[in-house]
Amino acid sequence: MHFIEKSVLLELTSRCSSLRVFKQIQTQLISRDLLRDDLVVNKVVTFLGKSADFASYSCVILHRIRRVLSSFPYNTLFSSYAVCDKPRVTILVYRTFVSNGFSPDMFTFPPVFKACGKFSGIREGKQFHGTVTKMGFSDDIYVQNSLVHLYGVCGESVNACKVFDQMPVRDVVSWTGIITGFTRTGLYKEALDTFSKMDVEPNLATYVCALVASGRVGCLSLGKGIHGLILKRASLISLETGNALIDMYVKCEQLSDAMRVFGELQKKDKVSWNSMISGLVQCKKSNEAIELFSLMQNSSDIKPDGHILTSVLSACASLGAVDYGRWVHEYVVSAGIKWDTHVGTAVVDMYAKCGYIETALEIFNGIRSKNVFTWNALLGGLAIHGHGHESLRYFEEMIELGFKPNEVTFLAVLNACCHTGLVDEGRKYFQKMKTREYNLSPKLEHYGCFIDLLCRAGLLDEALELVKTMPVKPDVLICGAILSACKSKGTLMELPKEILDSFLEMEFEDSGVYVLLSNIFAANRRWDDVSRIRRLMKVKGISKVTGSSAIEKFGIEQ
Repeated sequence: MHFIEKSVLLELTSRCSSLRVFKQIQTQLISRDLLRDDLVVNKVVTFLGKSADFASYSCVILHRIRRVLSSFPYNTLFSSYAVCDKPRVTILVYRTFVSNGFSPDMFTFPPVFKACGKFSGIREGKQFHGTVTKMGFSDDIYVQNSLVHLYGVCGESVNACKVFDQMPVRDVVSWTGIITGFTRTGLYKEALDTFSKMDVEPNLATYVCALVASGRVGCLSLGKGIHGLILKRASLISLETGNALIDMYVKCEQLSDAMRVFGELQKKDKVSWNSMISGLVQCKKSNEAIELFSLMQNSSDIKPDGHILTSVLSACASLGAVDYGRWVHEYVVSAGIKWDTHVGTAVVDMYAKCGYIETALEIFNGIRSKNVFTWNALLGGLAIHGHGHESLRYFEEMIELGFKPNEVTFLAVLNACCHTGLVDEGRKYFQKMKTREYNLSPKLEHYGCFIDLLCRAGLLDEALELVKTMPVKPDVLICGAILSACKSKGTLMELPKEILDSFLEMEFEDSGVYVLLSNIFAANRRWDDVSRIRRLMKVKGISKVTGSSAIEKFGIEQ
């Protein structure tokens, strides 16, 4: 009879999910003196570990029966709370247990460090590091591995390396922990360098991190090598490695390989679809991205989340597909998808780039938590649709509200000046981004936009001086702006030799550009280069339009 009662109570405890019901079961356990039984205690601890909401009560009940307990029930609870949605509870429970007389052992601290890592509790983690050192547990490999993981996920790469370097013995968890830490903090080259030095067989998590790092630094050869190793080991072929391979190939702009891996996945999740859709968008394949999203809706049970819809909205923005973008916007609202800053910014960007400025402003004003990307979406949309003055006004408002502009912000501002012909303002903002206040180095796009502004205003001399002082070589757009300015002056003026030489290195598809360059070289008596351009046009199969000497692209006559 006693055995039957015990088995029934054990079954009830296993199925229990309510603290109120558990207290009734506990009464029966106490009355039958069953809380001395290890099997019963383990069932009770399993229940208490189901929710962080039970943490306070777990401290009460374990305190009552502590005399008959080993460290195992305590450590089991730590492990449960470390992976729950409120990992800070682990620390509170640990401190309560210790104050009630619990003596931690080496198995106590790995879950405690794991909990610290989950809520980025580096201060608490360092305190516990000191504790394990004082207690003599710092030489245990499990404690060391958990420390490497903690410091890695909290961005403390120096401390992670310090622990790792001091380990006399390292296993695959040790190596994976340090590689993961490097990857999470953006130290991708260091991650790959460490991966190359491994003296143990990598596991699935190691390969996933190495693939992520390979993609971020564009190391396609290593990524392909890892792909080959995965194919040779059936145990490594999984959804996780498949998703990592897709991400790697997308980052290396190898879309055909990414699509092949995507198609071979027996099962796809949201990460698979999002990686592929966002990859197509990043590689300027917006039509294909929308087609894949439609396929996902028609052939998959997976419901799109904010990440996937943000990518689709970006595709719509690139294509100017406002009708499809509006449908996505309505879907976000009707499906109850969380309207966070990322989704809100994507909606603003879509409407702004499609020219629906009033709608973009309405959405923008309704976003409670804006970031610099939200402002950039609005500023960029206003700029490209000719609302230069409004763009500059919102830029000043952004500064007044305490947002710090980045390179994209200033590119939008320079575009606004260019589209509106605001030369003085453009000159001011181009210089402002280089000041100590913002400390931003203009990139080729910034130079191109500002040079275009100067050329449109007829300030060719100033534009040429800027081209000569640029830290990077001019591109096709800058070449076009300079040539357009030549046309507006009505003369094939003598351009500086270094600028003509840089133009000569470029490849164009428009015959008019080659003809104009040929004429400019002729005006500068550089006959060898004239012949070179003619030969290049012949090799590329580009011929001058018969019966016309005008260059349509720039409107320049011979």
